[in-house]
Amino acid sequence: MNLIKMKSIISLIILCVYLFPGGICAQHEYPFNNPDLAIEKRVNDLINRLTIEEKINQLMFEAPGIERLGVRNYSWWNECLHGIARNGRATIFPQAIGLGATFDQDLMFRIGEAIAKEGRAKYNANKKTGYMDRYAGLTYWSPNVNLFRDPRWGRGQETYGEDPYHIGEMGASFVKGLQGDAKHMKVAAMAKHYAVHSGPEKLRHEFDAKVSRYDLWNTYLPAFEKLVVDAKVEGVMGAYNRTNGDPCCAHPYLMNEVLRKKWKFDGYFVSDCWALVDFHSGHRVSPNPESAASLALSNGCNLNCGSTYPSLGEALEQKLISEEIIDRNLKELLPTRFRLGLFDPEGSVTFDHIATDVVRAKEHLDLSYEAAAKSLVLLKNQDDVLPLDPNIQSVFVTGPMAPDIQALLANYYGVSDNLTTILEGIVSNVSDHTAIRYVQGALMDRPNVNPMDWYSEEAEIADVTIACMGINQLMEGEEGEAIASPSFGDREYINLPPSQLEFLKLIKSKSKKLVVIITGGSAISSPEVHQMADAILYAWYPGERGGQAVGDVLFGKLSPSGKLPVTFVKTLEDLPPYEDYDMKGRTYRYMDKEVLYPFGFGLNFGDVQVQDLTSSSKIIRKKKTISITTTLKNVGKNSTDEVVQLYISPMDNPKHTPNSELKRFKRISLDSGESKTISFELNCQDFSFYDNNGNVKYHKGEYQIHLGTSSPSKESIDLGGAQWKTIHIKSK
Repeated sequence: MNLIKMKSIISLIILCVYLFPGGICAQHEYPFNNPDLAIEKRVNDLINRLTIEEKINQLMFEAPGIERLGVRNYSWWNECLHGIARNGRATIFPQAIGLGATFDQDLMFRIGEAIAKEGRAKYNANKKTGYMDRYAGLTYWSPNVNLFRDPRWGRGQETYGEDPYHIGEMGASFVKGLQGDAKHMKVAAMAKHYAVHSGPEKLRHEFDAKVSRYDLWNTYLPAFEKLVVDAKVEGVMGAYNRTNGDPCCAHPYLMNEVLRKKWKFDGYFVSDCWALVDFHSGHRVSPNPESAASLALSNGCNLNCGSTYPSLGEALEQKLISEEIIDRNLKELLPTRFRLGLFDPEGSVTFDHIATDVVRAKEHLDLSYEAAAKSLVLLKNQDDVLPLDPNIQSVFVTGPMAPDIQALLANYYGVSDNLTTILEGIVSNVSDHTAIRYVQGALMDRPNVNPMDWYSEEAEIADVTIACMGINQLMEGEEGEAIASPSFGDREYINLPPSQLEFLKLIKSKSKKLVVIITGGSAISSPEVHQMADAILYAWYPGERGGQAVGDVLFGKLSPSGKLPVTFVKTLEDLPPYEDYDMKGRTYRYMDKEVLYPFGFGLNFGDVQVQDLTSSSKIIRKKKTISITTTLKNVGKNSTDEVVQLYISPMDNPKHTPNSELKRFKRISLDSGESKTISFELNCQDFSFYDNNGNVKYHKGEYQIHLGTSSPSKESIDLGGAQWKTIHIKSK
């Protein structure tokens, strides 16, 4: 190479570096590939290079690649409700409702971190093999922060429970763990299903959830606001149903006035899958697919999971939409892929180097076990039947859920090569000389064909009978997955299936001691079981290590410490009609009926006492804070975790105000004889409510502050083990 030619090349390089300091001449074919440019500039550059057909294609959940620009195909649809789902081996954590029962924000954050690592590892491996189809991406459509307002809803298992504050705290911690706080997101989380959505499953494609503005803002929206404003969740998914007349995936008020304007949401909005088809086939708000597509896109539904947005070409020809509207939606949608680093040079994103050895790593499996252990709720323990002695002479294990794998998995699950059933967890805890016998005894959801009694004699011989009852995700869940449900995944009754109740009556008559384990994703309210059983342990759907956790609790290796994230009513007659979204008579916040088990209730093997309760001031003023302090002591002989809960109750009871309302909670560990002092800071917003326009209104008046180990109720005292102390506060 001669000297003149070399000088020309050097001059060109210098000019390139001067004009493009990120070095795009040297390593970036297009400005949108340059990580040193602002995301807005990169997004605009990419959009400006697309044809109208390519623009429309990028608004679909399975976005095709654009070979001429070096853009890979990308599938937006991925799930991680309680672990990576539908994408091969992954750590399976307890179902969301079980995670809600832990009342542990730190645990939720760590679970989110573990899932994000496994998600990145799988994405990196799939990218190398070229597999970039559905469920192989980094945009995860979790968590579900809908309010679990009625136990009949089969998908309630996907939520964290019935209290807006609790749901928001648990969901926000999960989102923060998933997304991280680095330059690039680890993975992108999503809040769903926005916003008033909790059944019925059968009607969701045509149903209009009518709700007052008061309930909307004080019950159905707070968790979404928490995830959007505090956790900066990257995505929001619209629900199938309508809310007050407008479909949730084309709702001017919820999507624009609230989400984008009031909460300043700057992520992407996606329709629930095939929800836009419902616009013309179920809700009848549009006559055809092109009209449905234009209605959704015009209201800011950036991404279509389904088959409707291919009609945007026809909608454009008919002038139902404009290219400007398409561009606006792309500008809201595409930044997510840039924040994940999907257009950055290969290997330049920190998470590009996470390998598959993190998938089902020991620390993740240990975390799954920890979550399962903390989720188990002890509902009854008469005469301290539990824990059992591992050296017990004989044990009779029975019931359909003892060996059931489906009861571990719940819905939206991954797969594992090492699931531990409840039966296995029990067997692993008894001594070598213990005589242990298992027979199923009863079918899950129908009477035995052969009615002969082969079982009561076994119960009579054994020192203890452990009956593993309940349901699994084949009986409750989403409409298409709950294949054993006669009601589209919802539950027509909320007690145990009649065949199981009859079986329990049979063996109870002979059992020396009867311990009942119940699996389920909702409140299975059976007063008859409470009367029959000596001890009841509620296991939810506890994940791949759940059986081990159950066995370890039964035999005293650890103390149960879960708390109910939902109220267990006594009977369906105590609830309003399922289709009624008014909160009157629902959840612990608004119920006036006696319940079976109250929200926040759960026993343990310790004896934790609330010894005092003080406040830094008896008056709370606007824009001020007060400190509430208590000392708790475990006077029992067993170490345990306890969940300290703080509730506020208005004494002057303004219109619509809840009976009591959870405002703070904290999980603590206490050894036998140990004391700990806990303080909570309350601010004026804790003594406020939302008006009909979503504005915070400070309420002046008299309040009771309850601090203890359950929600304040007569039932908590009657069931034993729950206590609290109360002080009075005046807001001025």
